[in-house]
Amino acid sequence: MNYNPVEEEVNAALEFLTEKYRNPDFSFEIVEIDHGYLFLSKSTYHKTIGSFLKISSPRRLSKAALETLAIIAYKQPVTKSEIEKIRGVNCDYTIQKLLDKDLVSIIGRNDGPGRPLLYATSDRFMDYFGLKSMNELPKLKDFNIPESEIGDSSTILEEAIRNTNEN
Repeated sequence: MNYNPVEEEVNAALEFLTEKYRNPDFSFEIVEIDHGYLFLSKSTYHKTIGSFLKISSPRRLSKAALETLAIIAYKQPVTKSEIEKIRGVNCDYTIQKLLDKDLVSIIGRNDGPGRPLLYATSDRFMDYFGLKSMNELPKLKDFNIPESEIGDSSTILEEAIRNTNEN
C-alpha cells in the first residue's frame, strides 16, 4: 500500500468532523453510507423537519414490496421468475414500484431461455436503509427462527423484512 499524505489528511479531517458533529449541540451529523459520506439530520429532529416540510407521514413500503426487496437484496442478481418462485405470486407490479422508487435496478439479462432481466439493489437502496455496504445486511443466523417452525425460505425472508423494517 502506498503512502498517500492527501488521503490521510482527508481521512483525518473526516474523522474530526464526524466526531465534532456527534455533539448534541448540532442538529446534523456526518454518516458513512455506501462507501461515501452524507450530512444527515439527527433522528431527534426528524419530526420537526417533517412538520416544517409538511411531510404528513413517512412513506412506507408495502409488505409485498419489502418481501420482494429482501429477496432481491439477498439473492441478487435475480430474475423476476426466481422472485415469483420464492414469493409464490406474480411480482410485476411490485417490481415496477421498486424500480419507480429507484430501490432496485435492472443490471442486465440472464443467459437463460428468453434472456430474462436481472434485478439488483440500487445505490438508493443503500441510502434508504442507511447501509455502508451489503455486508451490513443481517445474516440468516442473526434471525430468531424457532427450530420447530414449518415453512420454506420465504418465511425466513419475511422475518428478515420485519427485523429490517423495525430498525
